[in-house]
Amino acid sequence: MKRRIFILESTKAFLFTLVGSSALGSCNQNYNSNINSMKKKVIVVGAGISGITSARKLNDEGFDVTIFESQNKIGGRLRTNRSLGFAFDEGASWIHNPDGNPLKELALKSDANSFLTDDDSLKVYMNDGTEYLNTFLDEEYLKFEKALDVIRTSSDENISFQEKFELLYPKESKNVIWKYMLSAYLEFNTGGDISNLSSKYFDNDKNFSGKDVIITNGYDKLTNFLSEDLNITLNSRITEIDYSSIKPTIKINDIFIKADYIIVTVPLGVLKNNSIKFIPPLPENKLNAIKKTGIGNINKFLLVWNKPFWDLDVQYIGYTSEIKGKFNYFMNMNKFLPNVNALMTFAFGNYADNTENMSDDDIISDIMINLKSIYGKDIPNPKNMLRTKWRENINSFGAYSYATNGTTTDDFETMSLEVNDKIFFAGEHTEINYRGTVHGAYLSGIREANKIINLSNKK
Repeated sequence: MKRRIFILESTKAFLFTLVGSSALGSCNQNYNSNINSMKKKVIVVGAGISGITSARKLNDEGFDVTIFESQNKIGGRLRTNRSLGFAFDEGASWIHNPDGNPLKELALKSDANSFLTDDDSLKVYMNDGTEYLNTFLDEEYLKFEKALDVIRTSSDENISFQEKFELLYPKESKNVIWKYMLSAYLEFNTGGDISNLSSKYFDNDKNFSGKDVIITNGYDKLTNFLSEDLNITLNSRITEIDYSSIKPTIKINDIFIKADYIIVTVPLGVLKNNSIKFIPPLPENKLNAIKKTGIGNINKFLLVWNKPFWDLDVQYIGYTSEIKGKFNYFMNMNKFLPNVNALMTFAFGNYADNTENMSDDDIISDIMINLKSIYGKDIPNPKNMLRTKWRENINSFGAYSYATNGTTTDDFETMSLEVNDKIFFAGEHTEINYRGTVHGAYLSGIREANKIINLSNKK
């Protein structure tokens, strides 16, 4: 890729206890006694990595912190499926540019295993099964990079990437190798279809350094480690946040709980869908930023066979489909899981949304058409398949945020602004420099925790 518990049987019974109690005891009392925090109650909405990170820091500083999570397990879009006997990360898989990335150290502490994925270990095939020459691929990729430079320096914020690209490169826009690069590289990188992607701000965020590594034994290792001893209540969907009084209040199933501070860490898609009612409504600038910014979609498809039929030495396999984003990029899982004969492929951009209306049989059939074009018509169908449907998931309504045409970089910063020193916002969509990434979400959680710590110091 180029870019980059505490569980209760009865939530209602616990909420009743929490409402009637002045404080909830923390299992971790390693806090800074100079901070006037012990009487401060913080509610964190969402147990993704940004929510868990903010809760971890505040808990360790002595705050009374409770996380409410709508799903039946923690992690949010860090979701690991082990139903086939190995770790398949349905959401995030990579630690991007690990040198300087705080997730690198966190992965070591949490016993998450990583593998250096080599973007250059790649073979790309035409739709008749002919392999492209590496010299040709290198030449086309250099042209592609130059085209990106031209577009990012010559566009305005109200023109989509596709509109600008087709204007400047009409011939290339119809070329299958460029369709492949636009989806497998650009749309994978940014999360958005090029028809909606800003031509000016599509990739103006920052990166650390170093080559990407993939977590091989499950990205949930990180959130499980961070969440140890935290007070987390699952299956608790918050539908309303009222910050009109001195102390803000959340609503869960007609039960109201007050706090001194609330950190909202739900994904951008949940905010865009108005799944949480804010009283009073959020400030106009924040509402505009939420409305303008995009939540993209990328779906994964894991296919397992009894025996491999593909080149086990190669890391990635590309296929130049006529339809942009349609199962044109495969990862050889056997490369880092030697006992697993599996390929993982993707649907990018608008085609990712299309797959969510397709049956498993239709998905497998279309994937096999591409693979049979490369490896021959006699290769067998997979014995198992796992898939994602991030757009229809009511806990995210998409994969990760991106800059649409009409969006500016400032919109991501606007989404990070606290409201009345009561309601705080974290998540990858609030991190101006590292949007759309796990490390961006992680850093946003620390940022919001520090805001609350600083406020408590002043009081």
